[in-house]
Amino acid sequence: MTQDINTVEVLETNNMIEHNNLDVRTITMGISLLDCADSDLSSFCGKIYEKITRKAERLVSTGERISREYGIPIVNKRISVTPLAIAGAGSCKSPEDFVKAALVLDKAAAALSVDFLGGFSSLCEKGMTEADRNLILSIPDALSETRVICSSVNLASTRSGINMDAVRLMGEMILSAAYKSRESNSSACAKLVVFCNAPGDNPFMAGAFHGTAEADCVLNVGVSGPGVVREALRNAAGMDFEELAETIKKTAFKVTRVGQLVGREASRMLGVPFGILDLSLAPTPAIGDSVSDILEAMGLERTGAPGTTAALAMLNDQVKKGGIMASSSVGGLSGAFIPVSEDQGMINAVEAGALGIEKLEAMTSVCSVGLDMIAVPGDTSAETISGIIADEAAIGMVNQKTTAVRIIPAFGKAAGDTVDFGGLLGHAPVMKVNPFSCAAFVRRPGRIPAPVHSFRN
Repeated sequence: MTQDINTVEVLETNNMIEHNNLDVRTITMGISLLDCADSDLSSFCGKIYEKITRKAERLVSTGERISREYGIPIVNKRISVTPLAIAGAGSCKSPEDFVKAALVLDKAAAALSVDFLGGFSSLCEKGMTEADRNLILSIPDALSETRVICSSVNLASTRSGINMDAVRLMGEMILSAAYKSRESNSSACAKLVVFCNAPGDNPFMAGAFHGTAEADCVLNVGVSGPGVVREALRNAAGMDFEELAETIKKTAFKVTRVGQLVGREASRMLGVPFGILDLSLAPTPAIGDSVSDILEAMGLERTGAPGTTAALAMLNDQVKKGGIMASSSVGGLSGAFIPVSEDQGMINAVEAGALGIEKLEAMTSVCSVGLDMIAVPGDTSAETISGIIADEAAIGMVNQKTTAVRIIPAFGKAAGDTVDFGGLLGHAPVMKVNPFSCAAFVRRPGRIPAPVHSFRN
């Protein structure tokens, strides 16, 4: 068990909050909807609304109270629920039924004043049930007609391989979601992520859902501090690699302790078990709150230069090591995120010509997630999007890690343009994609088999 936070740590924490953009990015309450299953859609919708609003009634007020008492910013209060393709399988018999359920989830989120609600999700890495297919077909309408609902689809895993039927379908759904939300820069796609090896305890959106192996209700915390790590590396020019690694690890330890405190207090106040603490360097558009800036502090002229993947690998590993030292409850994704639109340093690197999609793809082999908040031309084909998803899923499958794609084909935009999503989602330069076709490949039916090292029992 970790020791109590002492006075020195409190003073260090105050300094990191005031000067280095340290925050608790989210407290996310995970709620199981399995006991809400019903054969009648109206009854199911009533049950999920009642349970969510009852369980999370004090979530926002508790987060605000902790922020006041400890002076720690808690940016978002969120909810994740059981993947709706599972919970709603008995009552949602068509895509239209799933859209109705999404509207009820959105209504519950509004009643609670939470920032996001995740779990409009399907787990179909080996095959799709009728419910999985109907939910996936409903995603464009569900996300364009709701305010804070987030959706995810896990369509690959190391154990099962890559469900290429789902990959192909998701390329089409992403393009459709972009079109249906074209009046808001195709922003529906910012609430949709496609996974390989998705964790069931991730507190970060858009990929959060409440895994079926979880308890009825838990509290997960996501803490972020890229600005703190960047400040710790202000004298990095004189460090060797061992010193550099040790500095990152010690800083991650301190950041994790802040999350430990918040998670423990929120759990106590809400009477809900503390699940996991996700230490992820999740950047924001704020100046100085950038993972790219950390990589450049380590000696890169620009993120994307040769050596970027190696620098990111060391950063990600040391963040994980520091987190594990600080808490016995580290889980979720934990590591470094590289979302383009949410990181001003990444945006600068793209605009300078130092960073493209292919280099980002290489970086995802060692970071904590994948191709995140990437804007591409609106006329990108569904097959090309599916090919990008398949490539990213292959990296996760073979390397036994979580990878993901959150891509926005910005309707009416071309490479070199900019799209603005506002708030934490930031703005993104539209990046060019490889013009050559993969259509004949992604149109093949079936599943890419699991790799040989998946057979462990």
